[in-house]
Amino acid sequence: MKYTIREFEMESKFSQAVRLEALHQAISQEQIVQALQATGRVTLRERKLNLVLTVWALIGMGLWACALEHVLRYLVQGTRLAWWAPDWVLPGKSALTYRRQQVGVRPLAVLCRRVCQPLADAATPQAFHFGLRLVALDGTVDAVADTPANAQVFGRANNKYGASAYPQVRGVHLVECATHALLDVTFWPYRRSEQHGAMRVMRSVQAGWLVMWDAGLQSCDLVQAATQRGAQVLARLPRGVKPVRVATLPDGTWLADLRPADPVRRRAGVAVRVRIIEYQLTDPALPGYHKPYRLVTTLLDPERYPAVEVVETFLTRWEFEVTLDEVETHQRLSATPVRGHAPRSCLQELYGLVLAHYAIRTLMAAAAQHAHLAPTQLSFTHAIEIVRQAVVEFQLIAPVAHEQLRQRLFTDLAAAQLPPRRFRTAPRVVKCRVSKFMRKKPVTPPPLKPTATSFRDCIQLI
Repeated sequence: MKYTIREFEMESKFSQAVRLEALHQAISQEQIVQALQATGRVTLRERKLNLVLTVWALIGMGLWACALEHVLRYLVQGTRLAWWAPDWVLPGKSALTYRRQQVGVRPLAVLCRRVCQPLADAATPQAFHFGLRLVALDGTVDAVADTPANAQVFGRANNKYGASAYPQVRGVHLVECATHALLDVTFWPYRRSEQHGAMRVMRSVQAGWLVMWDAGLQSCDLVQAATQRGAQVLARLPRGVKPVRVATLPDGTWLADLRPADPVRRRAGVAVRVRIIEYQLTDPALPGYHKPYRLVTTLLDPERYPAVEVVETFLTRWEFEVTLDEVETHQRLSATPVRGHAPRSCLQELYGLVLAHYAIRTLMAAAAQHAHLAPTQLSFTHAIEIVRQAVVEFQLIAPVAHEQLRQRLFTDLAAAQLPPRRFRTAPRVVKCRVSKFMRKKPVTPPPLKPTATSFRDCIQLI
C-alpha cells in the first residue's frame, strides 16, 4: 500500500485539525477534552491556539526537551506541511503564555489520573510473581528555576553546608516494574515528607498488587493503607525500627507486630501483623557485603512465599531507578533545572513529562507484545526518537494508512533491543565534593567483580 498525503478542507480551523494520532493509543484527544471540561477549562471562542493544543504542547515538552514555542513547532510540523494555507503562522510566545495560564495544572493532573493505568497483562514477562503485579514506590527531588516565586512555594534543601542552589520539588511516583509505566505521581514542596506523598499515591493501588518501597518510606501507616486496598507489601525495614516479635517460623523468618509512630495509637494497640526476613550478601564484590538487611512483608506464609524468593523479588524494585533514569536523564535532561519561572509552569512541565513518558512506554509495551519480547528489552532512548518521527508521519499521511503506519512503528520500536542484563554492581559513590557518600576519585583500583552468577546465589538467611 502506498502512502498518500492527507488533505484538509478549505477554511477549516488549524488548531482543530492538529491531532497526535501517533500517541492516540495512550492519550486520546477525547480524554484531553474531558479533562479540560471536568476542571472547568472551557472557552467560548475558538482561537488560533486552543486549550487542547496547549495541553498537547505541554505533553510535547516531555518529547522535545526545549522551549515551548519550539515544541509547538515540532508538534504541528506534519499538519503544517499538508495544510491548505502554506503561509499559516504559528502562535507567538504571548499566546502560549496566555493559554498556559488558562489551562493551569489541574487538567494535567486529572489527565494523569485517568490515563496512567497498568500496561502489563498475564503474558507480559516478569510482570507478576506469586500471582501479584509487581509495582514500586519511591520519591524524587527535582530542581526548578531559581526564581523568588519558586523558592517561596517549593523551598530549598538545607543541610550543614547551607541551602541548595535551586528550589526543590519533591515527587512520589508509583511504577509498574515490568513496563516502567508511571501509574501515579504527586508533587509537593520540598519541606513535605515523602511519606505524605506516598500516602496520597496509595489511592491508585489495587488488590492483587505487590507494592515495594525502600527503607526511607517505611511506616506502619503505609503498610496499613496498602493492605486496606487489598494489596501486599514488601519493603526494607529501617535500622531503628524494632517490631515486636510474635513467633518464629520454620524457615527462620519471624512474625511481628508493626506499630505506628503515634504514641496514642500505640497505646491503643494498633498494629499490623508482618513477616520479617533477615539476610546478608556473601559476595565480597557487592556493596553491603555481610551487612545485615531486613525486609518487612505481608506475605506471611513461608511455604507459599519462600524467603529467598521474596528477597530475590525485592530486587525488581530497582526497576524504579531505571524508570527514573529514563525520565530525568533522557527526557528532561536533568543537568538543567525545570524551566518554568513560576510554580504552575513547573508543575505543568512535570505532569507533561509523566504523560509523555507514559505514552512512549505504552507504545513500547505494544511493540514488545507484537514482537513477543519483554518491554524492558527495548531501548527507551531509541523509542524517543522513533516516536518523535511518528508524530510528524501520522499527521502528514492520510488516516486510511494509519494502521499500516502503526504496525511499522511497532516494528521500528522493537528493532533496537537491549543486550541481556548481566548480574552487575557498582559502589555507591558520587563525584560531588559535598556529599554524605565517599567521593569518587579520579584514579581508583578497578572494582571487584561478583563471583556469583546471580543475586539469588548471594543471599544467606540469618
